[in-house]
Amino acid sequence: MNNDNNRTTYVCSECHAEALRWEGRCPVCKEWNTLEENLSTIKSHLTSRSWFPSTNNSPSELSSIIIDESPRIDLHSEEFNRVMGGGIIAGSLVLLGGDPGIGKSTLLLQIANNVSKTGKSVLYVSGEESAQQIKLRATRIGIDGVGLRILSETDMHNILSHIDLIKPNLTIIDSIQSVAFSDIQSGPGNTTQVRDCALALLHKSKETDSPIIITGHVTKEGNIAGPKTLEHMVDVVLYLEGENLGSYRLLRGEKNRFGSTNEIGVFEMQDTGLIDVPNPSNISISGRTPNAVGSIIVPILEGTRPILVEIQALTTTSSLPSPRRVANGIDQSRLLMVIAVLTKRIGLSIGKQDIIMNVTGGFKATEPAADLGIALALLSSLKNTPISPKTAALGEIGLSGELRSVNHIPRRLTELSQMGFEKCLSPNIGSQRQNTSLEVIEASSLAYALEKGILSSKNPVRSRPKDAS
Repeated sequence: MNNDNNRTTYVCSECHAEALRWEGRCPVCKEWNTLEENLSTIKSHLTSRSWFPSTNNSPSELSSIIIDESPRIDLHSEEFNRVMGGGIIAGSLVLLGGDPGIGKSTLLLQIANNVSKTGKSVLYVSGEESAQQIKLRATRIGIDGVGLRILSETDMHNILSHIDLIKPNLTIIDSIQSVAFSDIQSGPGNTTQVRDCALALLHKSKETDSPIIITGHVTKEGNIAGPKTLEHMVDVVLYLEGENLGSYRLLRGEKNRFGSTNEIGVFEMQDTGLIDVPNPSNISISGRTPNAVGSIIVPILEGTRPILVEIQALTTTSSLPSPRRVANGIDQSRLLMVIAVLTKRIGLSIGKQDIIMNVTGGFKATEPAADLGIALALLSSLKNTPISPKTAALGEIGLSGELRSVNHIPRRLTELSQMGFEKCLSPNIGSQRQNTSLEVIEASSLAYALEKGILSSKNPVRSRPKDAS
């Protein structure tokens, strides 16, 4: 029987959530038979917070606080700097998540090497690999590691001591699930361990005014494993995404206290590591099949950056009572809205069609500007008629079948012109027209835009009377 200082909890082996009693199914991730018994010592848990700094701060008037204009640390990666808002802020705690094998450790090793080459002190702590294994990976991608300190350690007390001793300008912890406080009886990856280790690193980053980057494992659902408070306590949350068999990786910002969360960074996995991709629009254009049916290019915005993405559609007669609607990289609700407008306002018979939509390259086209491109790709597939490869489309579709303007149209049109496109179907843009060679076909209604987009169709698209059923 446990004494008063001990308690038995049950920890999920999949998501590391804690429960006070055993259940057949985890209440958080809903997986079966994943709760395992875990004996934790309350006294040890409380005394383990000896790292917690004692401060005698007193409240200050907001108007009297002086802002420290310390510059951001340049990570010497244009794509990483873009997502971070121009570099990493001193004293910040950054969390990087991603699937196993996606390239998190490789990317951070490159960042550590880049910063160390500028004369700054960098400490790379690995709880999953030995120093020899890190050396092998560094040699493979051409990193000499001069000035870069490597520490293979899982004890959090020792890691904090080395940070105090070395006083690095940048610290990298790979990963937060592999380190633990030795005086807490639960093992690494436990919810308590993850929370306490992250909190200790948070206070250390603020105390030393030195940024710390930590990596985190993800669950099968794509969320960072551990308590949700882990994402709340850090300053920046980043995700490294990409198909496992593809060469491109996307770095997305889900949270950023010091910059925009709309920016993305694009990298390509090569023999020498992850290389910046300065012009992601080439990804969609270079691999596109000429005169492909159900395919169109749409200029989307990721933060302030216009990117050309290819939207593909496939329609086929369904053998199921309820036809499938599959959206990969497209907001499911917007796809259903576009289908409803095409059925009600245009009169297309697609109610018995399986519809599969895809955005190539791992990008996401979830903004309203992609509505017209979705509609054109669907019509192209339904009529088995290709759209001109030099034609793009942008515009939001209203429920009455009208086209509405979207933001930053000039920036999108300039990107299309620079990438060699000749025409763009768009809502009325008025004074936003640019002096480019791009021909802008303005349309106030969806029916007119569809008719102009599918030029080779033998059956012109006509708007359906509003009172038609």
